[in-house]
Amino acid sequence: MLSVFKGQDRKGIGAILHEIARNSSIVSSVKMYSQIIQSAVTVGLGGSAGLESPIAVTGSAIGSNFAQTYKLDYRERTLLLAAGATAGIASAFNAPIAGMMFAFEILLTGVVFSDFIPLVVAAVCGSLISRIALQEDVLFRFQAREAFNYHNIIYYLLLGLLTGLYARYFVVVSQRVEHFFHKLKFSRLQKAAIGGLILSLLCVLFPPLFGEGYETVKSFTNGNAEKILHNSLFRYLDFKEWSVIIFLGLICMLKAFATSVTIFSGGNGGNFAPALFAGGTLGFLFATVCSYLGLPEVPVTNLVLVGMAGVMSGVLYAPLTAIFLIAESSSGYDLFIPLMIVSVIAYLIAKWFSPVSPELKKMADDGKIFTREHDKNLLTLLHTQDLIDRNPQIVQKGAPLIDLLEVIKNGKKNMFAVLDAERHLVGILTLDDMRPFLFATDLQASLDVSKIIRPPVAVIHPNDQMPAIIKTFDETGAWHLPVINDRDEFIGFISKSAVLMNYRQLLKEYS
Repeated sequence: MLSVFKGQDRKGIGAILHEIARNSSIVSSVKMYSQIIQSAVTVGLGGSAGLESPIAVTGSAIGSNFAQTYKLDYRERTLLLAAGATAGIASAFNAPIAGMMFAFEILLTGVVFSDFIPLVVAAVCGSLISRIALQEDVLFRFQAREAFNYHNIIYYLLLGLLTGLYARYFVVVSQRVEHFFHKLKFSRLQKAAIGGLILSLLCVLFPPLFGEGYETVKSFTNGNAEKILHNSLFRYLDFKEWSVIIFLGLICMLKAFATSVTIFSGGNGGNFAPALFAGGTLGFLFATVCSYLGLPEVPVTNLVLVGMAGVMSGVLYAPLTAIFLIAESSSGYDLFIPLMIVSVIAYLIAKWFSPVSPELKKMADDGKIFTREHDKNLLTLLHTQDLIDRNPQIVQKGAPLIDLLEVIKNGKKNMFAVLDAERHLVGILTLDDMRPFLFATDLQASLDVSKIIRPPVAVIHPNDQMPAIIKTFDETGAWHLPVINDRDEFIGFISKSAVLMNYRQLLKEYS
């Protein structure tokens, strides 16, 4: 599938964030249909991934291209991009508020009150149209069967810890599998074949790993766990409670692996559905263990629901999205307290291991996506190469002082670079350094430039990132810094005033 849509193989939420940060929120029109086709083939053939991330990317592409048609500016283009993703998530889960929270938590790094209006409209339209078109609930819908009882708070606290640790396990497995397939020196078709074989074996041994897995979670909430067990090879064992526990434990452990193999071997899908499935399974496993130990009043269905929110919160780093998604899709508004407890604990554990989502960390470190550090976001848009003054005032090493005075007379700058014959930077001079010699005619004839130059406090390289350059300016107190290449050849100067002027222009455009 990837070979059909050449150049369109960047997948998932990271693809949207990259377009916002590095491509002025301009998304290729191909993604308005390529994501749908790729994800439909992947999940339709049994890929252990979800359709929600491709739906969000598709909605973003539609919003971006709509904005491009009417030549809207960056801010409005970004808002329409987010509105498209909001409508996609809202329609997929029949959860308009969760769609809005998704846009606020993940896509939009700077939110003002007026941004609510188009997102509300998009969320309501997406949810309403899906109801009218399908005449049924979308993806899943559960009824919260047990009312929240504060005496059961210990169950939710323990489940919060479990979901947070499991979410970390999920992302670590995902990274390891991605690294494995990235290192394979095979073609895309060969990687897809390997991934297909691995996934086929897993699905034969553990049928719940096939596809999204929502039907399995519904079976948990409906009390039909035995049916799931009897559809697997475990049916040949005598049905006992411990066999259910082992089966569910293996499902939890292998779901992360199956999803990662699906996506990184060449499939297209997201972590929404796998996180929800894994969370529901983990919640049911926890409830089963508690019941097996004879603990009183175990709220089985509630633990399934809040487990889904906990793992999703820890995997996606989106606790509000997880809370509202489960509350809306399950009519479980009475479960807001346990949903918040479990989701926040899982989120804090995930943040403790890694402040930024591991899935996005490399892109964030490379400045390819925006983070919550708004100043850094704008600085990453500035390119060092574009801010270098490549026509500096140059003086040769050993030149008489009178030659420097001639440069000062004919120039308009107060910074001078002293170079040797190979254009290596020897030192720098400013007008302040020259003041003692401007009227000392006796010294002008006897001194050369090498006697009064000073070394630069720091040097910059063309590939240095702008946040690091700003830090260097702050630490040294300099207003101009020389730029040299890898061969130590002088290129020019970069000034703090040029950086600030371009930063203000970006602030005006991107705010």
